[in-house]
Amino acid sequence: MKPKPTSAAHTPKAIWSGGGSRCVLELSGDWLIGKRPEIIGDESQGWPDEFATSELGAYDSTLPSYLLGKLREAGDDADIEGLPDDLRALMELALKVPERSDARSEQDEPHGLKLLGLRSTAAWRSAESVLDFTGETVLALGRFFRGKANFRARDFWLSIQECGVGALPIVALISFLIGMILAFVGNVQLANFGASLYVADLVGLAMVREMGVMMTAIIMSGRTGAAFAASIGSMKANQEIDALKTFGFNPFDFLVLPRLFALVLMMPLLTVYSNVIGILGGMLVGAGVGIPPKLFWAEMLTIVDLTQASLGVFKSVFFGVAIAICGCLQGMNSGNSSAAVGEATTRAVVASITAIIVLDSAFAVIFTILEI
Repeated sequence: MKPKPTSAAHTPKAIWSGGGSRCVLELSGDWLIGKRPEIIGDESQGWPDEFATSELGAYDSTLPSYLLGKLREAGDDADIEGLPDDLRALMELALKVPERSDARSEQDEPHGLKLLGLRSTAAWRSAESVLDFTGETVLALGRFFRGKANFRARDFWLSIQECGVGALPIVALISFLIGMILAFVGNVQLANFGASLYVADLVGLAMVREMGVMMTAIIMSGRTGAAFAASIGSMKANQEIDALKTFGFNPFDFLVLPRLFALVLMMPLLTVYSNVIGILGGMLVGAGVGIPPKLFWAEMLTIVDLTQASLGVFKSVFFGVAIAICGCLQGMNSGNSSAAVGEATTRAVVASITAIIVLDSAFAVIFTILEI
């Protein structure tokens, strides 16, 4: 803006005076770029109750910037009466534009004990959020089995379609390729000992115990878990979840239970499907290296019994619960913007895969102790 005329330029000053219940800010001098203002008194008193501007000379954006910073600290609804008309109009215009989150100068990065404390606090809050969400889910399950949950069968069947039939092509492709890779790698080593036939044992055991359920769970984390987070996050951004609460409906009954039941039901079926497709992929490679399909199948059955085949299916139930909880949790905790929904989707995938790896490691230890 055009500076106000002045007879002689002098040092810009902000004199904070008063105390108790009334604070006065006296502005004087020429507030121009390149001139360092002199601050007198305690400027931490808050937004002034009165302004004295009789000694104020010329000013440019330096003065509004200084006042705007103090106004942001006091609250954007603070009274700006008492300022010159042109300065007050400029302040009102600036207040109509929300402050950018990255507009303030960045503080020094925390380090040492402060960084450890911040990360410990964040980890505790995350664990607390997971426990709280899990508890709410258990309560919702209790309401469902007592027949008191607001559960819509239509949402359940829609989730079944998304989690089950919609996932068959990608699960088949990945499982088939994994079975082929296991057979190729196994044959390279076993052929050196003339034991190529044991490729059938390798493929069958690896698929039913680990690879089938693991690859299915990872696929569902990136596909279904992310979809859960994005769907619920979008509903929260559009305030649909708040609307459910306003009308007295529990969001867990409407949003979490159908998705949880659908994923827990479909994960074992998809795991069995993945195991079969993976074994067929290994069988195809076996036929290419001279192992007839009948011989491949017969050899595989010598090591893959009902107990071995059920381990992956058993684990898939827990993986389905973990994926559903991670996806719905991140969706519920999402912010109210499109960017926040994207971040929630990313967190859901990372959390789901991490939970799957941790659970699988725990099951490996348990099965080893039980000698299964």
